[in-house]
Amino acid sequence: MPDKVALTLGVGAACSLFPFLGFTSLLNLGVGLWLRLNQPLLQTFNQILGPLQLVLIVVYVRLGEWLWQAQDGRFSIVEMLRVFREASFGVFLRAFGWAGIHAFTAWVLTAPALIATVYFSTRPALRRLASKSTAGA
Repeated sequence: MPDKVALTLGVGAACSLFPFLGFTSLLNLGVGLWLRLNQPLLQTFNQILGPLQLVLIVVYVRLGEWLWQAQDGRFSIVEMLRVFREASFGVFLRAFGWAGIHAFTAWVLTAPALIATVYFSTRPALRRLASKSTAGA
């Protein structure tokens, strides 16, 4: 059980930090169903990590630009949201399509490390907690 909770936290962190607004709940739902993870924990963790997701979007875009050796470094969340609200979807994709590819690339490459880091860092504490709760019962 503690290992499954640690896995839920690791997968939940990676899915919740997916660098596209509006997709993390569905991503957590789909991956959670596929891996049979605790949905309430996944969705709660998703909500908690929402502010960090916003910050990391820019980090993922910049890392992706570096990986792709892209020269365009003008991306900003404020401008992206403005164009999304005011322009057509086609205009939005022309303006920010490559930023999305850059962010996605960085996320795909870092997600396994994030999952492993969260999993292996939380598992010992969760195991201790589980053994204390079963010893006291």
